[in-house]
Amino acid sequence: MSPETDVPLSGAEFDELDALLDELRKRDEEVPEWEFLEGAMAALVCTRRPVAPAEWLPLLLGTADLPTLPQDGGTHFPNTAAYERFMALWQRREAEVRQALTTEVEALDDERSYHPEVMDVRGALAALPEAERPPADLPVPSYGQVWALGFLFVVEQWDEEWALPRDRETAQWIEDALDSIDVLTQDDKGKPAVNLHDEQSTPSVSEQRLDDFAAAIWAVYDLHRIWHSLGPRVAPLRQAATPGRNDPCWCGSGKKFKKCHGA
Repeated sequence: MSPETDVPLSGAEFDELDALLDELRKRDEEVPEWEFLEGAMAALVCTRRPVAPAEWLPLLLGTADLPTLPQDGGTHFPNTAAYERFMALWQRREAEVRQALTTEVEALDDERSYHPEVMDVRGALAALPEAERPPADLPVPSYGQVWALGFLFVVEQWDEEWALPRDRETAQWIEDALDSIDVLTQDDKGKPAVNLHDEQSTPSVSEQRLDDFAAAIWAVYDLHRIWHSLGPRVAPLRQAATPGRNDPCWCGSGKKFKKCHGA
């Protein structure tokens, strides 16, 4: 981490990120919430090669090569300052995530461990006065669900970088880790036991969900360690085909290869 990025984001700065995304969403309603991007960021940090903003901006935010200029049928930041502020906050959060994933920790309650910025939406709604709550039949994501969807979105979009290695044991570790994250993409159907938004309010998250969420965080650690130990993919070297003995020599002499450079 550098002096420019070693300050963790504050709650106010996460709110600022939400406001920047809300502004983008006025131009394109498909722009995701920060929790989705938080998951995507974790996956990008784990990906075996660095993924430049020019690659992920179009896929995650829908911006083109010039994210501060209007794009036909797409989204864009309202001005250069907004774009630069978003990127500055992104880079600081990314540095936090990298630092956490490279730090040896024995428990997730260690303040140095990776703590995704996720929200117990069901808990927040349960804490509202009854008159202000949305209709009961309105779909509400479970705890960690949107984060997991963001993570797996990156895995799918950069599938070549996430292709399983030939080593069966390593491949199985990767599959098991991804399965742990995939569990969170499902609804929490367990008995609510705790409200992570307001301890005094109606329970909204099951004990099983908390266990699954912890398993997913450890899975991110495993994926980061495995992919970075393997390093970036290396393109196989392709040698030029060697002419047959009776083929014309590649040098253009007009002689057969066996009588020329193949001699």
